[in-house]
Amino acid sequence: MPSQVSTTEESLLLTQIAERDQAALALLYDRYARVLYAVAFKILGSVEEAEEAVLDVFSQVWKTAGRYDASRSRVDAWLFMLVRSRALDRLRALQRVGKVVESSTEAAKVMPTTQISDPGEDVLINERRDRVLKAMQQLPEEQRRVLELAYYQGLTHVEVAKITGKSLGTVKTRIRLGLGKLRQVLDPLD
Repeated sequence: MPSQVSTTEESLLLTQIAERDQAALALLYDRYARVLYAVAFKILGSVEEAEEAVLDVFSQVWKTAGRYDASRSRVDAWLFMLVRSRALDRLRALQRVGKVVESSTEAAKVMPTTQISDPGEDVLINERRDRVLKAMQQLPEEQRRVLELAYYQGLTHVEVAKITGKSLGTVKTRIRLGLGKLRQVLDPLD
């Protein structure tokens, strides 16, 4: 009998969320965030990606709680389906982006075809390029990926957000943090 009370209570929470009750959303989040995170992490293998998947699920719950149908599934089953779907979407996007990043990184390693008339300047440019590539390898994967897309591929922040499946704010923050870390690593060398 307690599971019926719990199921009824959780359905009531979704009704309250549909009415824009933030406290109800917080309560649902507190109940399920950890276990949904565990599912997402198992699929994605990344703390940050798993956290983003869980946030996406609760964002969707906030937007679509009014469409939840208790006759079709229990709240917990619905949440597990949502997190699995979000995690798999993210995994596919990461795999696509990984291919793009790999090709852009390889393109960046190719020596420039134009010759500089001053051999000393040529050496300097090659040394700087090598230092930047080594510094990029020290960045967290998420920051390196958005920097490579933005600077090696020449994509706008909006395009990077679409490719990575991240919000525009997240992309801008990662680019800013990545550039800051690159600056820290490269400044002492100048």
